[in-house]
Amino acid sequence: MDRRWLTIAMAMAFHRESIARFGGSDGVRDAGLLESALARPRNRAAYEEDVSFFALAAEYCLGIVRNHPFVDGNKRSGILAGAVFLTLNGYDFEPEETAIVHMILALAAGEVDGATLARWFEESSRPRSNV
Repeated sequence: MDRRWLTIAMAMAFHRESIARFGGSDGVRDAGLLESALARPRNRAAYEEDVSFFALAAEYCLGIVRNHPFVDGNKRSGILAGAVFLTLNGYDFEPEETAIVHMILALAAGEVDGATLARWFEESSRPRSNV
């Protein structure tokens, strides 16, 4: 299965855009932690052939939220990482705004696991039509 992966440049771009739009301090706190977060989905795909796009989106989100690679905006950047990955791979991610807030706060508090996050990404997405 061909997948389009996020790059460090992509993550930096959507992080900067989020900071400019919603506020906070720009910058990377630890480049190694960002690289680690972005490697999680590829590693999982290497060892789990039939892993879903939604599980991989969850891995991106989990990696950024838990690693805290950015100075600020890690929760926003985590959600954006999952959303951008799904978009690159043919899905529209369209959750309610209140659902995003609830999910990301629960994730940051350790109340949500990867499987639950993956289900939420799936339930909040639909295949993009090629119209």
